[in-house]
Amino acid sequence: MADRLAAAHAALRADPSIQFTLTRPPPPPQTPEWLETIGRWIAAAFRPVGRLLGWIASLMPDAPYARILLWTLLVAVAAAMVWMVVERIRSGEWRLPRRRRGAPMAESDGDGWVPDAAPARAWLREADRLAAEGRFAEAIHSLLFHSIDDIARRRPQLRRPSLTARELAAAPMLPAAVRPLFASIAAPVERSQFGGRPVADADWQAARAAYAGFALPQAWRS
Repeated sequence: MADRLAAAHAALRADPSIQFTLTRPPPPPQTPEWLETIGRWIAAAFRPVGRLLGWIASLMPDAPYARILLWTLLVAVAAAMVWMVVERIRSGEWRLPRRRRGAPMAESDGDGWVPDAAPARAWLREADRLAAEGRFAEAIHSLLFHSIDDIARRRPQLRRPSLTARELAAAPMLPAAVRPLFASIAAPVERSQFGGRPVADADWQAARAAYAGFALPQAWRS
């Protein structure tokens, strides 16, 4: 019996498919020092946040549904604050989140401003009257004034009195399709006021056509 056991053990040890000598696994790669530094910095930065959340959780009732409701409310408030900050950066104004109405809005420019048709027609009739009297420079100046007013409504970030018409025409915040149209309105006014050149009916017709394209909502969506 002992001989058979010794023979079986010898055969087992002689089997190359079975490993009897075990080696230690290689040690895991060492984390770079810079990565550990970043990890410690992130942990230190978010530690006050963790303490705040822990403090808020300690004030909540033990009922699980009440905790879920309160955490949902806190997340909604935080999301609203983030939305307001983004809107402030994008539009230059503080705005509260509000539900968008499903009713279609005629002539909307896609930026939240809908032109009031009646006043627009009124001042445009006034500009046409000035042009009919041969006062083309005043008529184009009226177009320029209302164009700047339109820009202030659509791009509140550009609502700065120090900006000249030429600077507005080159402002990167304006859509590419709008900049040359506004420049076509501003150029005759600059030539008249600063260059002393007369403004003709052709200049008025060109400026009025430019404003027709400038006022289109499609131009502001490009």
